[in-house]
Parts: sequence; structure tokens; C-alpha cells
Amino acid sequence: MTSKNLVAPWVRRFLLEHIVADLNLSRNTQASYRDAMTLLLPFAAKRLGHQIDQLEIEHLAPDVVRRFLAHLEDERHCSVSTRNQRLAAIHAYARFIGTRSPEHLAWCAELTAIPIKKAAKGTLPYLEKPEMDALLAAPGRRTRQGARDHALLLFLYNAGARADEAARLTVADLDLGTSPAAKLLGKGNKTRLCPLWPSTASVLKTLVATRGGHEPVFLNRRCEAITRFGIYDLVKRHAARAAQRVPSIAAKRVSPHVIRHTTAVHLLRAGVDINTIRAWLGHVSLDTTNIYAEVDLAMKAKALGECSIPEDSRRHWRKQPGLMAFLRSL
Repeated sequence: MTSKNLVAPWVRRFLLEHIVADLNLSRNTQASYRDAMTLLLPFAAKRLGHQIDQLEIEHLAPDVVRRFLAHLEDERHCSVSTRNQRLAAIHAYARFIGTRSPEHLAWCAELTAIPIKKAAKGTLPYLEKPEMDALLAAPGRRTRQGARDHALLLFLYNAGARADEAARLTVADLDLGTSPAAKLLGKGNKTRLCPLWPSTASVLKTLVATRGGHEPVFLNRRCEAITRFGIYDLVKRHAARAAQRVPSIAAKRVSPHVIRHTTAVHLLRAGVDINTIRAWLGHVSLDTTNIYAEVDLAMKAKALGECSIPEDSRRHWRKQPGLMAFLRSL
């Protein structure tokens, strides 16, 4: 058995060199690929009865990978989307080996032939305006922590920022002058400027009044930069409190990304054009932003009202069977 057949050296090169130096993938994608291998390798070793450091490339056969994917869905209760994310990492790992080791091309082809499973599209979750107002009012702003929580929730709603973007925000990224704005570092290391409402700028100015430009805007209780996991916990905690005032919130799984969806829907309702919303949220494709126009029932109802047919016209069309048959077919 040669080191070229062992899984371990390839995993090391894949995770520490290829996806970092060659592909320059985002930190979140790097973590996702790492987690996929962290789950796959112990599963394969246990299934085959080998030590994990003795696994060979051929041990990761298609049937082992398929059993691993079934394990994710059936035993770990992962969604189809998560299952597909893990498979995408395995595909990338197989291609990495196949392009550098011709003797493993057949193995690579078999592994990459495992298909991505089609996932049903669910409804896009967002908060209605009274629900969002209740969430913003949930923190008690008389304490330092409550003031920070309110500022963070307001910033997430204003900027439509991802949790990771808010966690990495520094004082130097804020312009709190006459035209307040925040500079956000998003997916793919792409930077965008997001305008801030006067109310957001005011609370942020108070929050960072005594800090230097290199310091994080949002700190945890130990005065360190808050993590995205801390932001998730914060949103979840205040959503539970807000649900006591507005019970409809309890039926929704509120997260920082749900607040991001809420920002987009509310901007759309306010008449902001879809291309501006795309730039606001940092979407690469306009197709991603268009989903908000599809989920907003209020706007659909308004459009339906504007396109309603007067009763006089209906009587006229009823006298034309061919036209009525055509309209029913639409």
C-alpha cells in the first residue's frame, strides 16, 4: 500500500491547499467541505472495519458514499439540501484526486456520477411588519446588553446582512456622517455599501462611541467579537420574547436569515426596484432576488385587485364563448 492510495494525504492537500490556495473558496465553504469529510471518513471506517488512517481511495466506493448519504437523511435527519451539500464536497474531492492521479480516474467518474437529489422548494419565510416591530422592541434597551441586542437586530433588518457579515463588521466599516452607510464583506469576498437609516446610525453611533476603528461593532459579554452562532442565539432568544406579544411569531423559525428575507420583502413592498434590492443584499444574480417577488402574497393580492375585471365587461365576455374558453385556459 502506497501513500498515493491512502485517503489521508489527499484529504490534507484537498482541505489545506486546493480549496484554500487554488480555489480561494469562502471560509464558510471551506468549513462545509471540512465538515463533509469529518462525517464521511469515520462513517466509512466504521462501516468497513478499518482504522481511519488506513482507509484507501478505493474504500470510498460509490456504494459506501450512497450509504453515507442515506445515513445523513435517515439517521441524522438532515434535509435534502444538506445531503446535496455533503455530496458536492465529495464530488469536488473526487475530481481533485482524478485530475492529479490518472489511475483513479475510473473511481472519480463513478463517484461524480452519483446524482444530486432534487429537493422540493419550500415557502420562503419572512416576518410581517408587526412581527418585525415586535422583534425589534423585544430587547430591554436600558441595559448595555439590551442596547447592543437592539442595535444588532436593527442593523440586520436595515442592511439585510448575513450573520457572518454582521459578526465581522468593524467600526472602520461604518460611515455615520451625513450619508450613513456600512461596508459589508459578503460571499466570495465581495464588498458592498449599504445605506443606513438615521435611526440605525444613531444607535450604532452610541454603541461604538468609545471604540477604535479596528474593533468589532458587536461584542459579546466577554467584550470579544460576537460570533455568527452568538447572533443566531440572540435572534432566537428575542424571537421567543416577541412571540409573547405577537403570537404568530411562534409558528415561524426566526433566524438572522429570516430577517434578511424580511428586509427584501419589505423593500419590495415599499416600491424599491428589484435591481436595487439585489445590490442591497449582495446577490450575484438577479434570479436570486426575484424569488421575493414570487412569495409576497400581499403584492400578488394588490396586483390581482388592479387587474380585476369590471362586472359590465364580464357580462360582455360571457356573450363570447370562444373568448371565455381562451381566458379559462390561461
